[in-house]
Amino acid sequence: REAVVVIAGEKVTRNYIAIRIPGRTCAGVEAALAELQEQYGAEYFSQICKTMTAENGPEFENLSQFENLDTKIYFTHPYSSWERAQNERHNGLLRDFIPKGMSMERFSDEDILNMADTLNQRPRRVLGYHTPPELFDAFLDEVYASECVS
Repeated sequence: REAVVVIAGEKVTRNYIAIRIPGRTCAGVEAALAELQEQYGAEYFSQICKTMTAENGPEFENLSQFENLDTKIYFTHPYSSWERAQNERHNGLLRDFIPKGMSMERFSDEDILNMADTLNQRPRRVLGYHTPPELFDAFLDEVYASECVS
């Protein structure tokens, strides 16, 4: 099996997360999402990941289990990349580092994370020339702080 990259993009802040998994399998996708849950805290997951949109590929067939965590899951129609426009944009940006046809096996998990970090450091006009991590970190501060107040 060839390694692939799972892309997670936060819609409001445009923060981009790329996680390398060993293959295009349900187990790989589940491991990537478990990594996100661990990183942000399982108790906060549904506040941070309110929705997920995925293709209809077999690697995403168990994704609906996350609805139990109050995360809404949407599946796009086949051959409808415009339903995931932001994700497609980030995939195109990642191609600056990994041209189409190049094996992901050449890159470590850390390499993939560094590529995503580099892309996230680009200020965006749509974000008032802030970078996605600036806004995403502020969003996380609000999520974690609101839990302390409640």
